[in-house]
Amino acid sequence: MTAGTLLSLGHGYSAQALARLLLPQGWRVIGTTRSAEKAAALRATGAETLVWPGTPLAPALAEASHLLTSIAPGEAGDPVLAGHAAEIAAAAPHLQWAGYLSTTGVYGDHAGGWVDEDCVLAPGTRRGRARMLAEAEWQALAASSGLPLHIFRLAGIYGPGRGPFAKLRDGTARRIIKPGQVFSRIHVDDIAQVLAASIARPAPGMVYNVCDDEPAPPEDVIAHAAALLGLPLPPAMPYDEAEMTPMARSFYAESKRVRNDRIRQDLGVRLLYPGYREGLAALLAAGG
Repeated sequence: MTAGTLLSLGHGYSAQALARLLLPQGWRVIGTTRSAEKAAALRATGAETLVWPGTPLAPALAEASHLLTSIAPGEAGDPVLAGHAAEIAAAAPHLQWAGYLSTTGVYGDHAGGWVDEDCVLAPGTRRGRARMLAEAEWQALAASSGLPLHIFRLAGIYGPGRGPFAKLRDGTARRIIKPGQVFSRIHVDDIAQVLAASIARPAPGMVYNVCDDEPAPPEDVIAHAAALLGLPLPPAMPYDEAEMTPMARSFYAESKRVRNDRIRQDLGVRLLYPGYREGLAALLAAGG
Protein backbone atom coordinates (compact mmCIF):
# COMPACT_ATOMS: atom_id res chain seq x y z
CA MET A 1 0.00 0.00 0.00
CA THR A 2 1.59 3.26 -1.15
CA ALA A 3 1.75 5.90 1.56
CA GLY A 4 -0.54 8.87 1.14
CA THR A 5 -2.18 11.64 3.14
CA LEU A 6 -5.27 10.76 5.17
CA LEU A 7 -7.63 13.52 6.25
CA SER A 8 -9.52 12.08 9.21
CA LEU A 9 -12.64 14.04 10.12
CA GLY A 10 -13.44 13.35 13.76
CA HIS A 11 -10.14 11.70 14.62
CA GLY A 12 -11.44 9.56 17.46
CA TYR A 13 -11.07 6.04 18.81
CA SER A 14 -11.41 4.03 15.59
CA ALA A 15 -9.63 6.52 13.35
CA GLN A 16 -6.69 6.69 15.74
CA ALA A 17 -6.37 2.89 15.54
CA LEU A 18 -6.11 3.20 11.75
CA ALA A 19 -3.50 5.94 12.14
CA ARG A 20 -1.41 3.60 14.30
CA LEU A 21 -1.19 1.30 11.28
CA LEU A 22 -0.58 4.00 8.67
CA LEU A 23 1.90 6.33 10.36
CA PRO A 24 4.71 3.74 10.61
CA GLN A 25 4.27 3.13 6.87
CA GLY A 26 5.12 6.74 6.10
CA TRP A 27 1.60 8.12 5.86
CA ARG A 28 0.73 11.66 6.72
CA VAL A 29 -2.40 11.83 8.90
CA ILE A 30 -4.33 15.07 9.42
CA GLY A 31 -7.01 14.68 12.10
CA THR A 32 -9.75 17.05 13.17
CA THR A 33 -10.84 17.43 16.76
CA ARG A 34 -13.05 19.86 18.65
CA SER A 35 -10.59 21.44 21.08
CA ALA A 36 -7.02 22.67 21.33
CA GLU A 37 -6.45 20.36 24.30
CA LYS A 38 -7.44 17.28 22.31
CA ALA A 39 -5.38 18.53 19.38
CA ALA A 40 -2.26 18.61 21.54
CA ALA A 41 -2.86 15.00 22.63
CA LEU A 42 -3.34 13.88 19.03
CA ARG A 43 -0.15 15.59 17.89
CA ALA A 44 1.70 13.47 20.43
CA THR A 45 0.57 10.38 18.48
CA GLY A 46 2.17 11.64 15.27
CA ALA A 47 -0.89 13.13 13.61
CA GLU A 48 -1.23 16.70 12.40
CA THR A 49 -4.34 18.37 13.74
CA LEU A 50 -7.08 20.83 12.86
CA VAL A 51 -9.59 22.19 15.35
CA TRP A 52 -12.96 21.79 13.64
CA PRO A 53 -15.47 23.40 13.52
CA GLY A 54 -13.60 26.64 13.31
CA THR A 55 -10.85 25.88 10.81
CA PRO A 56 -11.34 25.74 7.03
CA LEU A 57 -11.13 22.23 5.59
CA ALA A 58 -10.40 23.19 1.98
CA PRO A 59 -6.57 23.36 2.34
CA ALA A 60 -6.41 19.93 3.99
CA LEU A 61 -8.82 18.47 1.42
CA ALA A 62 -6.57 19.79 -1.33
CA GLU A 63 -3.61 17.92 0.15
CA ALA A 64 -5.42 14.69 1.03
CA SER A 65 -5.25 11.54 -1.05
CA HIS A 66 -7.66 9.71 1.29
CA LEU A 67 -10.62 10.87 3.38
CA LEU A 68 -12.19 9.22 6.44
CA THR A 69 -15.16 10.63 8.33
CA SER A 70 -16.17 9.34 11.73
CA ILE A 71 -18.38 12.25 12.79
CA ALA A 72 -21.85 11.25 13.94
CA PRO A 73 -24.89 12.89 12.35
CA GLY A 74 -27.10 15.21 14.32
CA GLU A 75 -30.78 16.01 14.12
CA ALA A 76 -30.08 18.26 11.12
CA GLY A 77 -28.13 15.60 9.22
CA ASP A 78 -24.44 15.10 8.63
CA PRO A 79 -22.52 18.14 9.97
CA VAL A 80 -19.60 17.65 7.58
CA LEU A 81 -21.80 17.72 4.52
CA ALA A 82 -23.89 20.56 5.92
CA GLY A 83 -20.87 22.86 5.79
CA HIS A 84 -18.46 21.30 3.34
CA ALA A 85 -20.29 19.24 0.70
CA ALA A 86 -19.15 21.53 -2.13
CA GLU A 87 -15.51 21.42 -0.99
CA ILE A 88 -15.57 17.63 -0.74
CA ALA A 89 -17.15 17.38 -4.18
CA ALA A 90 -14.41 19.62 -5.56
CA ALA A 91 -11.75 17.39 -4.00
CA ALA A 92 -13.37 14.16 -5.20
CA PRO A 93 -11.44 13.86 -8.50
CA HIS A 94 -8.07 13.60 -6.76
CA LEU A 95 -9.17 11.45 -3.80
CA GLN A 96 -8.20 7.81 -4.15
CA TRP A 97 -10.47 6.55 -1.35
CA ALA A 98 -13.11 7.87 1.01
CA GLY A 99 -14.60 6.06 3.99
CA TYR A 100 -17.68 6.75 6.09
CA LEU A 101 -18.01 5.04 9.47
CA SER A 102 -21.64 4.10 10.07
CA THR A 103 -23.28 1.55 12.35
CA THR A 104 -25.07 -1.79 12.11
CA GLY A 105 -27.92 0.05 13.84
CA VAL A 106 -29.18 0.97 10.36
CA TYR A 107 -30.57 -2.57 10.00
CA GLY A 108 -33.00 -2.26 12.89
CA ASP A 109 -34.36 -5.15 14.93
CA HIS A 110 -34.28 -8.66 13.47
CA ALA A 111 -35.26 -10.57 16.62
CA GLY A 112 -31.85 -12.21 16.75
CA GLY A 113 -31.83 -13.10 13.05
CA TRP A 114 -28.93 -12.65 10.64
CA VAL A 115 -28.38 -9.55 8.51
CA ASP A 116 -25.93 -8.77 5.71
CA GLU A 117 -25.11 -5.72 3.62
CA ASP A 118 -27.96 -6.39 1.19
CA CYS A 119 -30.69 -6.30 3.84
CA VAL A 120 -33.27 -3.53 3.64
CA LEU A 121 -32.45 -0.77 6.12
CA ALA A 122 -35.14 -0.39 8.77
CA PRO A 123 -33.66 1.33 11.83
CA GLY A 124 -35.93 1.52 14.83
CA THR A 125 -33.98 4.05 16.88
CA ARG A 126 -33.45 7.76 16.34
CA ARG A 127 -29.69 7.19 16.19
CA GLY A 128 -30.08 4.45 13.57
CA ARG A 129 -32.38 6.59 11.43
CA ALA A 130 -29.90 9.48 11.55
CA ARG A 131 -27.13 7.15 10.37
CA MET A 132 -29.27 5.81 7.54
CA LEU A 133 -29.99 9.33 6.34
CA ALA A 134 -26.32 10.30 6.62
CA GLU A 135 -25.31 7.27 4.56
CA ALA A 136 -27.79 8.37 1.90
CA GLU A 137 -26.38 11.92 1.94
CA TRP A 138 -22.84 10.64 1.40
CA GLN A 139 -23.98 8.24 -1.32
CA ALA A 140 -25.78 11.06 -3.11
CA LEU A 141 -22.64 13.21 -3.00
CA ALA A 142 -20.59 10.29 -4.31
CA ALA A 143 -23.03 9.74 -7.17
CA SER A 144 -22.91 13.40 -8.21
CA SER A 145 -19.18 14.04 -7.72
CA GLY A 146 -17.40 10.73 -8.26
CA LEU A 147 -16.23 10.57 -4.63
CA PRO A 148 -14.77 7.03 -4.18
CA LEU A 149 -16.99 6.28 -1.18
CA HIS A 150 -16.91 3.16 1.00
CA ILE A 151 -19.35 2.71 3.90
CA PHE A 152 -18.38 0.70 6.97
CA ARG A 153 -21.19 -0.42 9.29
CA LEU A 154 -19.55 -1.01 12.65
CA ALA A 155 -20.87 -3.35 15.32
CA GLY A 156 -20.40 -2.62 19.04
CA ILE A 157 -16.83 -1.36 19.46
CA TYR A 158 -14.52 -2.48 22.25
CA GLY A 159 -10.78 -2.35 22.83
CA PRO A 160 -8.20 -0.75 25.13
CA GLY A 161 -10.02 1.50 27.57
CA ARG A 162 -13.38 0.25 26.34
CA GLY A 163 -13.85 -3.15 27.89
CA PRO A 164 -15.80 -4.59 30.84
CA PHE A 165 -12.85 -5.05 33.20
CA ALA A 166 -12.94 -1.67 34.94
CA LYS A 167 -16.59 -2.04 35.94
CA LEU A 168 -15.99 -5.60 37.07
CA ARG A 169 -13.07 -4.53 39.24
CA ASP A 170 -14.96 -1.66 40.87
CA GLY A 171 -18.09 -3.73 41.40
CA THR A 172 -20.44 -1.76 39.15
CA ALA A 173 -20.80 -4.35 36.36
CA ARG A 174 -24.25 -5.86 35.83
CA ARG A 175 -25.58 -8.72 33.76
CA ILE A 176 -28.68 -7.21 32.18
CA ILE A 177 -30.95 -10.01 31.02
CA LYS A 178 -33.26 -9.53 28.08
CA PRO A 179 -34.32 -12.93 26.71
CA GLY A 180 -33.32 -13.38 23.08
CA GLN A 181 -31.00 -10.34 23.08
CA VAL A 182 -27.83 -10.75 21.06
CA PHE A 183 -25.21 -8.27 19.83
CA SER A 184 -22.37 -8.32 17.35
CA ARG A 185 -19.07 -6.74 18.36
CA ILE A 186 -15.73 -5.69 16.89
CA HIS A 187 -12.33 -4.98 18.40
CA VAL A 188 -10.98 -1.57 17.41
CA ASP A 189 -7.79 -3.10 16.00
CA ASP A 190 -9.91 -5.17 13.62
CA ILE A 191 -11.73 -2.01 12.50
CA ALA A 192 -8.32 -0.56 11.70
CA GLN A 193 -7.22 -3.53 9.65
CA VAL A 194 -10.50 -3.59 7.70
CA LEU A 195 -10.07 0.09 6.81
CA ALA A 196 -6.44 -0.48 5.83
CA ALA A 197 -7.44 -3.45 3.67
CA SER A 198 -10.06 -1.33 1.90
CA ILE A 199 -7.55 1.47 1.31
CA ALA A 200 -5.24 -1.09 -0.27
CA ARG A 201 -8.07 -2.52 -2.38
CA PRO A 202 -10.51 0.31 -3.20
CA ALA A 203 -13.98 -0.62 -4.47
CA PRO A 204 -16.00 2.61 -4.57
CA GLY A 205 -19.65 2.13 -3.78
CA MET A 206 -19.11 -0.88 -1.52
CA VAL A 207 -20.66 -1.29 1.91
CA TYR A 208 -18.98 -3.48 4.52
CA ASN A 209 -20.23 -4.87 7.81
CA VAL A 210 -17.41 -4.72 10.34
CA CYS A 211 -18.01 -7.26 13.09
CA ASP A 212 -16.51 -10.43 14.52
CA ASP A 213 -17.63 -14.02 13.99
CA GLU A 214 -19.43 -14.52 17.29
CA PRO A 215 -22.59 -12.57 18.08
CA ALA A 216 -23.44 -13.18 21.72
CA PRO A 217 -25.78 -12.13 24.53
CA PRO A 218 -24.23 -9.29 26.54
CA GLU A 219 -24.52 -11.19 29.82
CA ASP A 220 -22.30 -13.96 28.41
CA VAL A 221 -19.53 -11.47 27.68
CA ILE A 222 -19.69 -10.03 31.20
CA ALA A 223 -19.66 -13.52 32.71
CA HIS A 224 -16.61 -14.51 30.68
CA ALA A 225 -14.77 -11.32 31.62
CA ALA A 226 -15.50 -11.97 35.31
CA ALA A 227 -14.13 -15.50 34.98
CA LEU A 228 -10.94 -14.16 33.37
CA LEU A 229 -10.46 -11.86 36.36
CA GLY A 230 -11.34 -14.57 38.88
CA LEU A 231 -14.18 -12.42 40.20
CA PRO A 232 -17.69 -13.46 41.23
CA LEU A 233 -20.41 -13.42 38.62
CA PRO A 234 -22.06 -9.98 38.67
CA PRO A 235 -25.71 -9.92 39.70
CA ALA A 236 -28.33 -10.56 37.04
CA MET A 237 -30.87 -7.82 36.49
CA PRO A 238 -33.99 -8.00 34.29
CA TYR A 239 -33.87 -5.50 31.44
CA ASP A 240 -37.19 -3.97 32.47
CA GLU A 241 -35.82 -3.11 35.92
CA ALA A 242 -32.38 -1.85 34.88
CA GLU A 243 -31.49 1.83 35.00
CA MET A 244 -29.66 2.75 31.80
CA THR A 245 -28.75 5.81 29.84
CA PRO A 246 -30.83 6.45 26.71
CA MET A 247 -27.79 5.47 24.63
CA ALA A 248 -27.41 2.13 26.43
CA ARG A 249 -31.13 1.43 26.22
CA SER A 250 -31.08 2.09 22.48
CA PHE A 251 -28.63 -0.79 22.03
CA TYR A 252 -31.06 -3.14 23.75
CA ALA A 253 -33.93 -1.97 21.53
CA GLU A 254 -32.67 -4.15 18.68
CA SER A 255 -31.35 -7.70 18.45
CA LYS A 256 -29.53 -9.14 15.44
CA ARG A 257 -26.59 -11.20 14.27
CA VAL A 258 -24.43 -9.47 11.65
CA ARG A 259 -22.64 -11.33 8.87
CA ASN A 260 -19.07 -10.35 7.99
CA ASP A 261 -18.49 -12.51 4.88
CA ARG A 262 -17.71 -9.51 2.68
CA ILE A 263 -14.71 -8.24 4.64
CA ARG A 264 -13.22 -11.72 4.56
CA GLN A 265 -14.00 -12.59 0.95
CA ASP A 266 -13.58 -9.21 -0.76
CA LEU A 267 -10.86 -7.66 1.41
CA GLY A 268 -9.05 -10.78 2.53
CA VAL A 269 -9.31 -9.80 6.19
CA ARG A 270 -8.44 -12.38 8.80
CA LEU A 271 -9.73 -11.07 12.10
CA LEU A 272 -7.24 -10.64 14.90
CA TYR A 273 -10.05 -11.29 17.39
CA PRO A 274 -12.74 -13.49 15.78
CA GLY A 275 -14.75 -13.61 19.01
CA TYR A 276 -15.09 -11.84 22.33
CA ARG A 277 -13.06 -14.51 24.15
CA GLU A 278 -9.95 -13.77 22.08
CA GLY A 279 -10.54 -10.03 22.30
CA LEU A 280 -11.02 -9.98 26.08
CA ALA A 281 -7.98 -12.19 26.64
CA ALA A 282 -5.86 -9.76 24.62
CA LEU A 283 -7.21 -6.76 26.53
CA LEU A 284 -6.45 -8.40 29.85
CA ALA A 285 -2.94 -9.37 28.74
CA ALA A 286 -2.34 -5.72 27.74
CA GLY A 287 -3.46 -4.46 31.13
CA GLY A 288 -7.23 -4.47 30.72
